[in-house]
Amino acid sequence: MRFLAPFLAILPLCAQSPDHTLAREIFQQLIEINTTDSSGDNTRAAEAMAARFRAAGFPETDIHTLAPVARKGNLVVRLHGTGAARPILFLGHLDVVEARRTDWPFDPFVFREQDGYFYGRGTSDMKGDDATLVAAFLRMKRENFQPSRDLILALTSDEEGGSANGADWLVTQHRDLIDAEFCVNADAGGGHIKNGRPIFMAAQAAEKVFLSFKLEVTNNGGHSSLPTKDNAIYHLADGLSRLGKFDFPVHLFDVTRAAFERVANIYSGQLAADLRTMVQNPTDAAAIARLSAIPLYNAQLRTTCVATMLSAGHAENALPQLATAVVNCRLLPVDKPADIKRTLEQVLADPKITLAEMNQPMTTPYTPIDPKVMAAVAAATNKLWPGLPVVPAMDSGATDGTHMIRAGIPTYGVSGIFTDEDDVRAHGRSERILVKSFDDAVDFIYDLITRLAR
Repeated sequence: MRFLAPFLAILPLCAQSPDHTLAREIFQQLIEINTTDSSGDNTRAAEAMAARFRAAGFPETDIHTLAPVARKGNLVVRLHGTGAARPILFLGHLDVVEARRTDWPFDPFVFREQDGYFYGRGTSDMKGDDATLVAAFLRMKRENFQPSRDLILALTSDEEGGSANGADWLVTQHRDLIDAEFCVNADAGGGHIKNGRPIFMAAQAAEKVFLSFKLEVTNNGGHSSLPTKDNAIYHLADGLSRLGKFDFPVHLFDVTRAAFERVANIYSGQLAADLRTMVQNPTDAAAIARLSAIPLYNAQLRTTCVATMLSAGHAENALPQLATAVVNCRLLPVDKPADIKRTLEQVLADPKITLAEMNQPMTTPYTPIDPKVMAAVAAATNKLWPGLPVVPAMDSGATDGTHMIRAGIPTYGVSGIFTDEDDVRAHGRSERILVKSFDDAVDFIYDLITRLAR
């Protein structure tokens, strides 16, 4: 509890309210519905939330559970306004990445509160944010809030698995249900905690591009009692070892340069000095080395490619005939996929390793955040965390916001949940968020939505 005390001391205090209680109930319900691609059911989660909206008095005509295929349901809900302006879309996804019980100290699909944290697969990515959005829409209905425009909530499927049945499908097949002047995507942005205190709120102004490659080495194989140096596993392992030692060049652009410049005034010590140095001299080797050692800032400096999956061989007593790996890249939006592929081929440096793109990269243009949206984010932030800076930033992941932007709906990443920069557990073991952070996010999202709705 001594470790947790600094967090609780610096975060704003607010008494537990019925809205927090409801949001926690929604959060628990979502966590305990498995929505992984392999064995989960996104439709079940979408229908569970739809039932809450029906019970709250939303007309059936404003609640849409849409499943292009079994287990891949999406939910779209509309709260009607006066029509003084075009709608605002609020976006989240219900699916989560895989979580094996054997990898966790407890069941990842049982909601757990312990030592001031909520644990479970999806707590940070992104069922906590989903719960804040659902709770806000239910609260607005209960309070008879009258927005100046329609407010739309879309909770989607397949964000973690390619969006074939989620956001992209909604854009192409049900554009009328989600068409909006702009979109607030709760799967990006959010607050940063450093050394036990909140230091800034990030608003997403750009995001990296998702691109995976399949690496493959084939061989005639043979009996393991007669080994040769020409081994598929060794070829692949040597290439991956070279990749593990390689860094793509530093490439700052307007968003990351502005972010470094602003957060340099928030941090102190060597980190602040290195960020300032990068803005002034992005070739400084010492500053690059220190920032590259911090995963959060390494991802901001450059495109990254990392091995994430590995498979080889077919029998214990046979030489491998096939060895494969998956390398996942997150490209800066100013880098070109063809250039990255050429670089990978040069780094792997082995003609026996073939390289194939596993997905079509979706390069998305980025534009400055609308000043009205940024002003609302700043006002809502200042209400809960007085004086806390709001910083436009690049998200190192890839989100469904890409589909909205490509469809002509400007999209801005905003989340009310604060995360410790040195304890990011999304997609990892024992995923968690602070209980206090979740409660504050419930208040923040409601305040932000109602500000934008006015």
